[in-house]
Amino acid sequence: MKIIECVPNFSEGKDENTFLQIKNSLSEINNAKLLSLEPDADYNRVVVTLAGNETGIVEAAIKVCEAAAQNIDMRNHKGEHPRLGAIDVVPFVPVKNTNMHECVRISEEFGKRISERLSIPVYLYEEAARKDNRKNLSDIRKGEYEGLKEKLNDPEWFPDFGNNSFNEKLGALVTGARFFLIAYNVNIDSQDVNYSKEIAEILRESGRPKRDESGKIVKVNGETVREIGKLKSVKGMGVKLEKYGITQVSMNLTNYQITPLHIAFEATKKEAEKLGVKVNGSEIVGLVPLEALLQAGKYYSDGKYTDEKSLVDFAIDSLGLNVLNPFIKEEKIIDYMI
Repeated sequence: MKIIECVPNFSEGKDENTFLQIKNSLSEINNAKLLSLEPDADYNRVVVTLAGNETGIVEAAIKVCEAAAQNIDMRNHKGEHPRLGAIDVVPFVPVKNTNMHECVRISEEFGKRISERLSIPVYLYEEAARKDNRKNLSDIRKGEYEGLKEKLNDPEWFPDFGNNSFNEKLGALVTGARFFLIAYNVNIDSQDVNYSKEIAEILRESGRPKRDESGKIVKVNGETVREIGKLKSVKGMGVKLEKYGITQVSMNLTNYQITPLHIAFEATKKEAEKLGVKVNGSEIVGLVPLEALLQAGKYYSDGKYTDEKSLVDFAIDSLGLNVLNPFIKEEKIIDYMI
């Protein structure tokens, strides 16, 4: 059986009725299942993880998006996480007996159908992108929902599916195909978000604007000069987590083979120490491949353990994945779920 993962991110992190309707929408879908639904009130965002074959995953993605669209109104939305619409991003990921090319085709089918059903503009990103400036999700999101109406008037930003009419309630949607992304947040024991923001800028691959000795941004021929970040295949930002009285360096590890979990965690600890703040554990939002935790377990155990259970448990403990919420490996490791 082919296994394709789909990870819709919706702009709602508080309303239990919305979450229930998302779950119920899958009751009659065959060849796909809900693996997890993880809301966050501070981000005001819920990450849903689905898995299925090439036909089931499309039907499941459409159903959950239609359910979310009934309840979410972007005119009332506020949250810490950048977003372009009610159904912010819907990536498709090859997991087993499939490939990236097929996931690109699936994302195109989904994008066309959902644009027609919900009357929203849809953009293709990552491996499905049809333009270079749409490869990166953050480039498509620039201006966010609040700037979308104006953005849609620019021919450069006409959508890949649907027309350029502004849907005031739902905004726009981004879909595509990508490698397995790990949404990884490292906890900073401070309520001052500036620490997390600075660490994120130092570490993320895109880096930050270069500044001169007076603190002024350096420009050459009108273009901002950037200092490249320390970690490849990493996106990052600093955010507040009000309910815990801390902040986080919120990262997307877009290829954990290039920058593994433990490297991102240790790099964050190193930069935090330079700034005089401490790291207190971390969290994984959504699911994680078993291989990523085995990598961390081998790194931290330094040859002490070789069996799978011990390596996974050691990784969970060393990364502090239980600090904010219990990390239940049977519900968080995708290999154990499917």
